[in-house]
Amino acid sequence: MKIGITGATGQLGILVVEQLKSRTAATNLVALVRSPAKVQDIEARGFDYNEPASMAESLRGIDHLLLISGNEIGQRARQHANVINAAKEAGIKWIVYTSLLRADSSTLSLAEEHLTTEKLLKESGIAYTLLRNGWYTENYAGSIAGAVAAGAFIGSAGEGKIAAAARADFAEAAAVVLSSEGHVGNVYELAGDKTFTLTDLAAEISKQTGKNIPYQNLPEADYSKALHSMGLPVTIADAIASWDVSASVGDLHSEDQTLSKLIGHPTTPMADSVKAELGN
Repeated sequence: MKIGITGATGQLGILVVEQLKSRTAATNLVALVRSPAKVQDIEARGFDYNEPASMAESLRGIDHLLLISGNEIGQRARQHANVINAAKEAGIKWIVYTSLLRADSSTLSLAEEHLTTEKLLKESGIAYTLLRNGWYTENYAGSIAGAVAAGAFIGSAGEGKIAAAARADFAEAAAVVLSSEGHVGNVYELAGDKTFTLTDLAAEISKQTGKNIPYQNLPEADYSKALHSMGLPVTIADAIASWDVSASVGDLHSEDQTLSKLIGHPTTPMADSVKAELGN
């Protein structure tokens, strides 16, 4: 039984591969990546979401496929369609897809491409499972160093509750699903066990650094401008600010415990992610 992992050298993919290696023989795994030479310990095949002509051949002999959503926002629906079409041609029996928490009701700008992909999967005739991943704590933890340097953690999420979990938790869930039975056709809403606000996050940063790092809530336009002043392209800055606004109305909140049930243990506490980011 061959399991293919797209984006296997990405931040999520690397963690999924490591989790799978503890659950099945490495010879059962195939990394589908742009640069196969970067993969050392499992079979690797060239695979580019933007090159549909070569996809089916790279998928030959693979039974189950983890389709990790691409990172090119605005291009993903097209790219994922390429993968699904190639999977049909190659005879893939099951696709597990990393979607978005409550993609069918979320106001996040990311939701549309995920919904389009979900629809394509449902119409493909291939068995599928949807992993609707919530927010990675790392999405915020990556801003900690800048917040400490600036003396404040900024955003536009207000007091919106965020049910984030570590990327490693979501990777483990994907590995569990891919290496066990009973998941075909299921839609899993995956989120962290404990919610926090950005005020809570700033308080935890303050606690661990011994510095006063308050949370400063900004209007969406002001937050976008601040991100742009830090070097982010305008389109990316606008997108990040809009995601915070979605968080403010509850789109990153969930009380669903499916993630911890799948992985068999509590999700990683926010404080642990802060500690890891600070190197404490």
